[in-house]
Amino acid sequence: MKPRALSLAILLGACLLSACSDGSGDGPAGGQPAGPVEVGVITLKPQNVPLTIELPGRVSATKVAEIRPQVDGLIQKRVFTEGGQVKAGDLLYQIDPRPYQAAYDSAAAALEKAQAAVPSAQAKVDRYNQLVGVNTVTAQSLDDAKATLAQAKADVAAAEAALANAQINLDYTKVTAPISGLISTSSVTEGALVTANQSTALATIREIDPIHVDLTDSSTNLLRIRSLVDSGRLKRGDGPPAVRLKLNDNSSYDKVGQLRSAEATVNQTTGTFAMRASFDNPTRLLLPGMYVRAVVELGTDEGAFLVPQRAVNRNAKGDATAMFVSPDGKVETRVLRTTQSVGSNWLVEAGIEDGDRLIVDGLQRIGDGQAVTAIEVTLDTAGVAHPVDAEAPAPAPSAGGASNG
Repeated sequence: MKPRALSLAILLGACLLSACSDGSGDGPAGGQPAGPVEVGVITLKPQNVPLTIELPGRVSATKVAEIRPQVDGLIQKRVFTEGGQVKAGDLLYQIDPRPYQAAYDSAAAALEKAQAAVPSAQAKVDRYNQLVGVNTVTAQSLDDAKATLAQAKADVAAAEAALANAQINLDYTKVTAPISGLISTSSVTEGALVTANQSTALATIREIDPIHVDLTDSSTNLLRIRSLVDSGRLKRGDGPPAVRLKLNDNSSYDKVGQLRSAEATVNQTTGTFAMRASFDNPTRLLLPGMYVRAVVELGTDEGAFLVPQRAVNRNAKGDATAMFVSPDGKVETRVLRTTQSVGSNWLVEAGIEDGDRLIVDGLQRIGDGQAVTAIEVTLDTAGVAHPVDAEAPAPAPSAGGASNG
């Protein structure tokens, strides 16, 4: 290297060293130690949380009756209005009654004939009973007379049964509604030939007020809820749990239902079990087959911890984690066991103690073991942190109805 070039390189290096060692620089490069990072924290306290679960449901009728004829014949007339309301006992169809009326009349005549033979047979037995003692009538003749009387009475009983059967068949020509409810469209018209107990229903009646909603939940969730009840944390009121519905258009059904029953078995394939809720349905807004979301009010979880979702991350294993300020003012990361969402919070079962300081603001600038300065903050409805001593919008509610998360 030439002497002039060497001199310039030395001069440049000296300038750089001088700049780096200049005490007027900011931050650690200026020779001043970096102070603790300020982070926003909230102090966690146990609280009472209304606990709910949101489950898929399918609307089903309270009662269903498929209308089928019980005798053969031609449909003379259809009486009901398709899709309308019918009451139990209302006439729906009239089957041609003439063959069955004739059969009834024949059975009635046969009964009269059988009844007419009884008095004569009875009188003969009475006379033979008086004469058999004086050897005018043999014992065999008396036995024959008694047998004839018994046969006559049996003929009367058979004729009465035949008449009753004929009456039943005649009544069956009037097809009536077995239950009250909405009736479907008719599968037949006047003049159609129907047969007794045919596979195709003439119409179907469904009772939809009140109406059922069939729900499905996992057995894992069932065990968790029972554990809360057994531990005394979940407090339930008197009576069955209340149920509210969300419809497909995101609207809410205005009637509150009740959970009525639950299956005693778990589906081996899906690991789920079924429950049934009942709702009043006076306006017929709920129709069988509709899909809904049901929010079941289980009770109040006493001593629960709620953690804002913005403060929770997931590690490589998928576990929920959050950062806290330790008593010595340093950052520590903990694994939490979350169960479900409660508004914009997570309901936490394990990993938190009363008075723990959860970091909710400044998370991007810190790491485990780092010294920090904790500033108490509140979160507004938009999730923005504000110091507790500053003017800020109302904080977001920390409790509310819980739903599956």
